Amino acid sequence: MHRYCVDRYVTMDRRRLLKGLAASAVLTTGSGTLAGCAALPTRFDRNPFGLGIASGEPEPDGMVLWTKVTAAPDLDRSVIPVRWEVAADDRMIKTVRSGETAAHPDLGHAVHVEVEGLSPGRDYFYRFQVGGEASMIGRTRSAPAAGAPVDRLRFAVCGCQRRDEGHYTAYAHLADEQVDFVYHYGDYIYESLWRRARDLVWLQLGLVNDTPDDAFRTLDYYRRRYALYKSDPLLQAAHASAPFITIWDDHEIDNNWAADADQFDGPPELFLLRRAAAFQVYYEMMPLRRSCMPHGPMMQAYRRFAWGDLAAFNVLDTRQYRSNQPCGDGRKSRAQCPESLAPGRTMLGDAQEAWLLDGLGHSQQRWNVLAQQVMMMQLDRSSKEDVDAYHMDKWDGAVDARRRLLDFVHEHGVANLVALSGDIHQNWAGELKLDFDEPGSATVGHEFVATSITSGGDGADHHKSTPKKLAQNPHMTFFNDQRGYMLCEVTPNLWTTRYRTVDFVSRPGAPIRTRRSLAIEAGRTGLVDA
Repeated sequence: MHRYCVDRYVTMDRRRLLKGLAASAVLTTGSGTLAGCAALPTRFDRNPFGLGIASGEPEPDGMVLWTKVTAAPDLDRSVIPVRWEVAADDRMIKTVRSGETAAHPDLGHAVHVEVEGLSPGRDYFYRFQVGGEASMIGRTRSAPAAGAPVDRLRFAVCGCQRRDEGHYTAYAHLADEQVDFVYHYGDYIYESLWRRARDLVWLQLGLVNDTPDDAFRTLDYYRRRYALYKSDPLLQAAHASAPFITIWDDHEIDNNWAADADQFDGPPELFLLRRAAAFQVYYEMMPLRRSCMPHGPMMQAYRRFAWGDLAAFNVLDTRQYRSNQPCGDGRKSRAQCPESLAPGRTMLGDAQEAWLLDGLGHSQQRWNVLAQQVMMMQLDRSSKEDVDAYHMDKWDGAVDARRRLLDFVHEHGVANLVALSGDIHQNWAGELKLDFDEPGSATVGHEFVATSITSGGDGADHHKSTPKKLAQNPHMTFFNDQRGYMLCEVTPNLWTTRYRTVDFVSRPGAPIRTRRSLAIEAGRTGLVDA
């Protein structure tokens, strides 16, 4: 019988909490229970793993396993032992690692197990237990050994999953892909309450508003938002199918936030209080390592993953350190907003930018990936002749930052650069140019922009303005405005991105199809149909 303790709630500072979490996996007695625990009932009135399970942060010797206990006696003040298992088979017979850890009230009873000692480059299966209840079984995968030759990688790219704008049908299809990992580019939740015009959709989805007024974004507020999103069984299935590598965009905290500024440029000290709450809950709800645990309103979110000798993934944070959007944000012409061209503007901040350039300059991998959030390519969205319009929340609002990065890539011969982005609820593909205003300028990389899971509703295959938009942005190859995700297959000689789309999200059951496949040949520039 598994047992668990009920302790008095004690607020711990970050250092004590980290120390306790690090030690919790070894606080077991010979019988396999946490020392000093009294036996408590092993039956629950509801599923204690109601928000599912997840894995993430794949490394050659292991990964992070995540869950959150959502039902137990005296849950609000309990420290709850949770047992975990990792097996080599999906029936959980060939156990290779196991242990017990603690779900602390200070972290909303979330569990982050950093598994080590596994073999590189293979599938594993895992589950959790509390009392007599077991979670679903999840599949995860370790990364290949450092520098090992890798002949194939398959991963998905997704994000922007506003819960009140449709069904998570795309996640059901993504779960069937059995990819090596999923890169989630952000907007995992939307911080604001649903719009009044969307109430019917919420009723159709069977959702209930139990979130307090969104003017007061506290720990409890963000925890409820994530609980609402994570309760979806299709999202849970996607998490259980493969490890996730996650990063935030804006809506995990506040629309179009930038550094210490909210979208309305309110008092920074007040926004930082909100940011601290949002960062803590983001950590609680994602399969992240302890190194990502926030310290107040600061969190180390940018990091690097290597997939053998094949690809280096630089996961970027384009929110926490960036310059505020120029000219009041929104769409502006260059004439209206010369500030967007000002020297010294940044999307990454000095430290992250230096870290990125150092990593790119010393990369030993075949493909160099920028896993980030907002479109890097220049995009003129004007609908009028002889007028330009650029979105100040994207890299178009920090032109000098983009120039510095692409100049470095060109001057240092960084090979096979690929940017992966999202945010705008549309599929795009194109080339990264040294000078976007000169079509003949050198191409130094390529960018694939993934559409949303639901945000924006059903969408459309194309718009009447699509031909004009592509013509006035000649570095662009493809546009589509449906929902779905990207499926990327990478070999030493070829990168192929398949745009997987569903025709509708306003009702369940949409089939999946590949809208278009585009490829890059290693060592060459230009996108070709695959």
